[in-house]
Amino acid sequence: MSVIAYSLLALLMAPAPASARDIPTRQIQAAIQAEISRQDIPGLSAAIAVDRRVQWAEGFGKADLENSVPARPSTVYRLASVSKPITAVAVLQLAERGSLDLDSPVQKYVPAFPEKAWPLTVRHLLGHLGGIRHYRSQAEVNSTRRYTSLTEALEIFKDDPLLYEPGTRFSYTTYGYNLLGCVVEEVSGERFADYLQAHIFEPAGMKTIRVDDQAEIIPNRAQGYRRTPDGATLNSNLADTSNKIPGGGLCGTAVDLARFAIALERGLLLKQPSLDRMFTRQRLADGRPTDYGLGWYLQEDGGVREVFHSGGQQRVSTFLYMAPSERVAVALMCNLEGANLGGLARQIAWMVLNPTSASERAR
Repeated sequence: MSVIAYSLLALLMAPAPASARDIPTRQIQAAIQAEISRQDIPGLSAAIAVDRRVQWAEGFGKADLENSVPARPSTVYRLASVSKPITAVAVLQLAERGSLDLDSPVQKYVPAFPEKAWPLTVRHLLGHLGGIRHYRSQAEVNSTRRYTSLTEALEIFKDDPLLYEPGTRFSYTTYGYNLLGCVVEEVSGERFADYLQAHIFEPAGMKTIRVDDQAEIIPNRAQGYRRTPDGATLNSNLADTSNKIPGGGLCGTAVDLARFAIALERGLLLKQPSLDRMFTRQRLADGRPTDYGLGWYLQEDGGVREVFHSGGQQRVSTFLYMAPSERVAVALMCNLEGANLGGLARQIAWMVLNPTSASERAR
């Protein structure tokens, strides 16, 4: 597959400082090409932020196989579940302003969501500790119904019982984040998409990100693909993501995901106490820690704190990785369902943090 280099002059937010760290571009390109070959990924776009700046972005392979359209940094992919950290930021912004209490019952803010057997708080939802179910069937995963509002999409799960008493277990749920989107709308008095645009996308300088809409013309949108058990590549099944906008219904570029990470690091979206709260493991009622904060998966490798989220749905696989203390972020987006990008993101981050070792390994 060919590599399409793309000028970053229009993408960088300001001139690079003289002290900017070098990026081992050739080694990173080789690592990406090797992973593309190993997983047979049609097209992939990558962006790297270092020292709170987008320092590099490139596209690899094809965004559209049928029309031979190359993948570029400007290629738009669905974010899938990388939408969740963005929704979490919106909720924490409102908490910072005193507009909501993370430990209040969610029904205080969303009366359309019925009372359950146990109290369910906003914090429970942010940490996937609330007991709201995930997808129940393949029909839900492949939904083609168009929902006209976030409140209408609550119909999918709002009358179902909780799976467990909130706080006692971790159970990943996109629908829990749908409910958080309703919290944002009710508390802010703004449509969810409008709130994100004004309070997250514009302050972060995110130029392309928006709510995904299968019917609209979205410039530079990638085609999506799936792999059959016998290895054939097919077009992805149709899916309308209006059933899960806050949990997996946004689209944009890898560069915009890198800008989101930068805005968090620079304190443009949240104050430091809120950011620390996001990046702290939640604990179950019995004191055991989970591997999730408020909107992010968390782990530590070699003393480096890692903050990340993956995404996967029809048309895409995505990964946003941050090492906040090292001021490095890696955004990867590809148009193959089921691709594993986490290992590649960590490998790229390691190369950025250890450019000399990366160069020696490449010899």
